[in-house]
Amino acid sequence: MKSPSPDAAPASRSSAGAVAVIVVLGFSSLCAALMQSLVIPIQSDLPQLLGTSAANTSWVVTATLLGGGVAMPVAGRLADLYGKKPVLAVSAAVLVIGSFVCAVSDSVGPMIAGRVLQGIAMGYIPVAISMVRETAPAHLRNTAVAGISATLGVGGALGLPLAAWIAQDFDWHVLFWVSAALAAVMTVSTLAVVPHVHDAHPGRLDVVGALGLAAGLVALLVGVSKGNDWGWDAASTLGLIVGGVVVLLVWGWYELRHDDPLVDLRTTARKPVLFTNLAALLIGFGMMAQSIVVPQLLQMPEATGYGLGQTILEAGLWMAPAGLMMMLFTPVSSRMLTRLGGRVTLAVGGAVLALGYVVAVFLMDAPWQLMLASCVASAGVGIGYAAMPTLILSNVPPTESAASVGLNSLMRSMGTTVAGAVMAIVLTSQTTTLAPGTPAIPTEGAFQLCFVIGAAAAAVGALVVLLIPRQRAELPAPSAHQVQDQDVADGEPVAV
Repeated sequence: MKSPSPDAAPASRSSAGAVAVIVVLGFSSLCAALMQSLVIPIQSDLPQLLGTSAANTSWVVTATLLGGGVAMPVAGRLADLYGKKPVLAVSAAVLVIGSFVCAVSDSVGPMIAGRVLQGIAMGYIPVAISMVRETAPAHLRNTAVAGISATLGVGGALGLPLAAWIAQDFDWHVLFWVSAALAAVMTVSTLAVVPHVHDAHPGRLDVVGALGLAAGLVALLVGVSKGNDWGWDAASTLGLIVGGVVVLLVWGWYELRHDDPLVDLRTTARKPVLFTNLAALLIGFGMMAQSIVVPQLLQMPEATGYGLGQTILEAGLWMAPAGLMMMLFTPVSSRMLTRLGGRVTLAVGGAVLALGYVVAVFLMDAPWQLMLASCVASAGVGIGYAAMPTLILSNVPPTESAASVGLNSLMRSMGTTVAGAVMAIVLTSQTTTLAPGTPAIPTEGAFQLCFVIGAAAAAVGALVVLLIPRQRAELPAPSAHQVQDQDVADGEPVAV
């Protein structure tokens, strides 16, 4: 089946119609991303609410992470094979089902199942990024990609105060009824507004590759996310991490020998794609570091001398401007992409994120100071997240666009998982007690060390991006169909 020229699609729609598509894709991506932080306000209450142990309820958070990690590259590949709109609609419908299952659950088993489905729905986001890049008019393309890509960070930041308010003033099940309603709107609007572009490509789904990737990722992510609870030297932790790595290595060997792989590892090995994915890992780490550390510091008792004594709702409200900052930087990111290209824009994003952590090291004495530091860091995240898909899509063939963006999104998710484990190690290794018999709490130095680690990760991410070869100015930017034959290293705007 011959794929139409991507540039032909935008030309057939009015600007108003294109804006409507962008709005729907952006709103729906934000709804999917909200699932990341939906249960954080009630996490400590889940054992009582679900009648089980804290160890069991911790899977309510981990399940979404696992579902999203597996779904993003698989959904991307399905979109490349069968078209993007069908995958978008199915992802939205899965979110409706998952939210409904959680809303009617009072025990841990169904709740975990529902949360897995909510995580799977995050496969919507990379497909939406790929689709808007292909269908938006040229003058809106960078802005649309930047806005939708930023929802991965915005959703988590805005979801915390929203979920905290709902959990504080209503029954906890309302959290999931609200997410079900949002998912229903997301499904209907996707079906009604998003055009069905005939963008499917010949091929078949690599089922063995999908199962192998899922097995390796689940083992690795569970080992990393549970290591601090189980013990890093525990047989279960080491077995899962080592086993996951081995499975992924075997999976990679298999994919290299498959004629129609789930992920084309030869494409991902190209310098622009490889270094962009490494930067995604590091910048994802940096983004999650502030999401973990700042709320804890805001809620730490004032009696410590460095805690700020905020409630979880107040902490969420102090964090909300950081989420809005990512979205507000969308037009700035767009202009940077147009004028500077993806390589420089992503490097700047990493540097600004590192600067935000440096500010946090020295300004952590009042909520407004942490809000300021978070806003600086979030501006860097917004810039970086806008540039990543541009670099990826400029350096992969159209037949692999959604799958490649899905893999990049997975790398961001891997970065956030590793950040969670590292921050937990730091915060539990340097502790103090307010009084005999009281629980140990992190020291001020532990929080500062977390900020330093976050700054270092973001700075290394910026340096990694600079390893991407510059695009030679004398060469014209290749078309999307020429990308498979050469690297468009700098991520300059091309006809994709």
